[in-house]
Amino acid sequence: MAAAPLEDWFAINNVFVRYATALDHGDVEAVVACFSPQATLSSPVLGDYVGHDGVRAFAERTARLLREERVQFRHVVSNLRADVDGDRAHATCYLLDFVTRDGATELLSPGEYVCELRKYDGAWYFDRRVVVMDRPFAVKDI
Repeated sequence: MAAAPLEDWFAINNVFVRYATALDHGDVEAVVACFSPQATLSSPVLGDYVGHDGVRAFAERTARLLREERVQFRHVVSNLRADVDGDRAHATCYLLDFVTRDGATELLSPGEYVCELRKYDGAWYFDRRVVVMDRPFAVKDI
């Protein structure tokens, strides 16, 4: 794979940003729209999810926390690196995952997204997304 041409890099970056902001706003269908139908999502805290139904279940959990417990997440992504080979890409970025509850904000853990993407009909989608956290934390911490 070679470094992504600028047009692809910006399009791939846009998928990362759309995903993070949709998740933070509880927009479940916008999260799902970032993934291919056969995609996998793996989180060391929340488990493994497959396909649009799995990604939807993952995103609905966050949306429920926003609605019912008034928790606010901020997924900050940076340092995107993307390599492209035709309609496939490998991309990584750093992640800072903040949570605010009852007026107090904390960093859950820095980490990284490690992703495989695929281009369908001119648009990039996550095919495989793995969350790697620098330090463990439990679901009860959220």
